[in-house]
Amino acid sequence: MPRALNKDTRLCMSLSGRPGNFGTRFHNFLYEALGLDYVYKAFTTRDLAAAIGGIRALGIHGCAISMPFKETCIQYLDELDPSAAVIQSVNTMVADDARLKGYNTDYIAVASLLRSHCLDTCWTFALRGSGGMAKAVAYALRDSGFRSGFIVARNEAAGRALADACGYDWVPELGELRPELLVNVTPIGMQGGPEAETLAFEADAIACSRSLFDVVAIPVETPLIRFARELGKPVITGAQVIVLQAVEQFVLYTGIRPDAETIDRAAVFARC
Repeated sequence: MPRALNKDTRLCMSLSGRPGNFGTRFHNFLYEALGLDYVYKAFTTRDLAAAIGGIRALGIHGCAISMPFKETCIQYLDELDPSAAVIQSVNTMVADDARLKGYNTDYIAVASLLRSHCLDTCWTFALRGSGGMAKAVAYALRDSGFRSGFIVARNEAAGRALADACGYDWVPELGELRPELLVNVTPIGMQGGPEAETLAFEADAIACSRSLFDVVAIPVETPLIRFARELGKPVITGAQVIVLQAVEQFVLYTGIRPDAETIDRAAVFARC
């Protein structure tokens, strides 16, 4: 029997420039499975200050933050968790007595995946992108022990700033570089986007790499991931990132960590 909403039901939400269904379906599945009196809804806004004011005023318990609000939301928060403070990028807000605290579960998820895949930190990497998610990935690489890397970004100011902050180099294009690890943190390959069928890196660079990481979560198999698998390259996918970061958000919102089997069922349901 479906849960009955009531005056005590806690609301969690997301704010994104292009809302999707994954978070809504993932969180609501877990609320249902675990018998929790919560509900989750995705929103977008053209007035971030007013939206966050509403979160504070209405006692909305938690909020996921996606592009393009991950950095601009910081000015409206009361406190930053270390996961967000160092990289100055937030993907999760939690309310506590009208105080809003920002976290970055993207960073937590990426750091966990880098550890579990046992990548060689002596490898050189190239990371394409310079936005809020790119910050989370670059800092996770740095904190995981990667010392040699390139931030590939056409936006020189943002690219240089990220490279300098993490101790890496900036380049506008990959060019002749052939690093062991390639990381895409741009919308290239995203379903429904203008570059949905485009490889995020040149085919020759992919062939020369040792491993690849694409943070694009939808589709599960981006052109980059498909091509890398065809070449027998080990990969880390955005589908893995989106589930891990959503689990960490769920724990922040509820204080409960679901078991692995329940998480897997929620992830399958969310992708349908």
